[in-house]
Parts: sequence; C-alpha cells; structure tokens
Amino acid sequence: MKKNNIILIIAGVIALIFIGLYFNSRSEMAEMEEVFTEEKELLITEYQDLYTDFDSLRSNNTELEQQLQQERDRVAQLQDELRTVKASNARRIKELQTELTTMRGVMRSFVFQIDSLNQTNEKLKKDNEGMRKQIASARKAEAELKEQNEALTGKVQLAARLETRDVRGTGLTSKEKESNKISRITKLKVSFTILKNITSETGMRTVYLRIERPDGQLLMHSKNDTFKFEDQQLNFSAKRSIEYGGQETPAYIVYDVDSGELMNGEYGIELFTDGELIGNGKFSLN
Repeated sequence: MKKNNIILIIAGVIALIFIGLYFNSRSEMAEMEEVFTEEKELLITEYQDLYTDFDSLRSNNTELEQQLQQERDRVAQLQDELRTVKASNARRIKELQTELTTMRGVMRSFVFQIDSLNQTNEKLKKDNEGMRKQIASARKAEAELKEQNEALTGKVQLAARLETRDVRGTGLTSKEKESNKISRITKLKVSFTILKNITSETGMRTVYLRIERPDGQLLMHSKNDTFKFEDQQLNFSAKRSIEYGGQETPAYIVYDVDSGELMNGEYGIELFTDGELIGNGKFSLN
C-alpha cells in the first residue's frame, strides 16, 4: 500500500506540473499574440503613412509617374494583405515588415529622382527666361536699329532729293515768240533750273510737268499719260528726259496747246521727278 501511495503521489505531482505548464504556455501564447497584434496595428499605420508619402509624390515625367503609380498600387496591395493576415502569423508579419523597409528605400529613390528633375526643370526655366530676355533685347535692338536706319535713309533720301528754282511759265506763238495773249499761243513753255546737289544720283532724269488752268482743270492730251507719286498714279501735261550731273542745270518743258483749251486767268505749275515734287510756280494769260 505504501508503494501504491507513493506512485499516486508521484502521479499527482506530475499531473500538477503538466497542468501548470499548460496554463503557463497558454498565458505566454496570449501575451505573444497580443504583442503581434500591436505590431500588426503599428505596421498597418506605417503602411498607411508610406502610401500617403507615395501619393504626395508627383512628376510631370510620364514614365516616372507611371512607376510611382505602380508603387502606390503595390503599397495598397500589401496594406490590404496586412489587414487580413492573422496576428499569430508571425512569419508573414515579419516578411511584411521587411517589405516595408524595402518600399521606404524605393520611395527615397523616387524623392531623389523628382528633386533632381525639379532642379533640372528650374534650371531650364531660368535658362529659357534668360534666353527670352536676350531674344527680347535683341529684337528691341534690331527694331531700334531699323528705326535709326529708316530715319537715316529718310534723311539721305531727303538730302538727295532734287529741287528747282526760277520756275517760270510763258506762252509761245507759232513763231516761237513769247506772248501772254491766248489767241496767239500755240505752246506753253515752262523753264526752270535744277539746283546743285552732290548727294543726288547723276544721270538721265524724267521730269513730269503738270499745268492746271484757272478752273483747276489739268491740261493734258491723254488720260493714259501718268506717273507714280506717293502710291498713286497722276496724269501729267508733258514730260522730258534731262541729263543731270549734280550741278545747276537749266531746263525747260514744252506743252502743245489744243485749240480752245486755254482760258483767261492764273495757271499753276508743278514739276516732279523720282516720285518727288521738285518745284512749282504760277503764270497768267489773258
């Protein structure tokens, strides 16, 4: 009986030991599961922060933006998996922690690339702005130079323009004698002197004569007799080619009068050449 009692005591002690180990193990497991649950919740928060960081990154570079979107989708996928994984699955949670570290490294790489592109774009903007200013400055200088050249050209043209003096009109009879009596006149002669101008081009010049009657009617033989003046075509009474050598040059132009064309009163004279009015005058007939 003593032997049996000893066996029973030993068995009871062993049973108590196993019961104690069981409850202790369950307590440790509960504590570990609680720790894993906390780690899981913390990891979910870190993934959420990582997704926010990725979502804040933007790039005008199409290829880089596509890569960013792929990484955002990857973070969202891992975050969804983390929410469904059991807290007791320590191995997978550990893998997701490692993946989080990797994704953070990827994000830092993107931040560096975007900063580099932004710096490059900023430099290009400054370079473009500088180039635009240079172009604007060059255009302004060109416009000013053009304006100066036009002004200089105008001065040169003005200096080279011919002028006349002693513009005189008179009537001629059939015997080439001067007369101011309409009944005797067959021709009108306009004489003048072209002034000296060393800046003007030498050579043959066509001088056009316009004679207006007292009533304002232009004396002419054909409406087709025209010349260009200030972007318009004017009729002329008569014309003549005169050789000009830069010195004072006396000249005259004759207009053949048609029967009944003349009238009493004061006549106006205008002389043109090279598209410019070079002289005018008046004379009277009775």
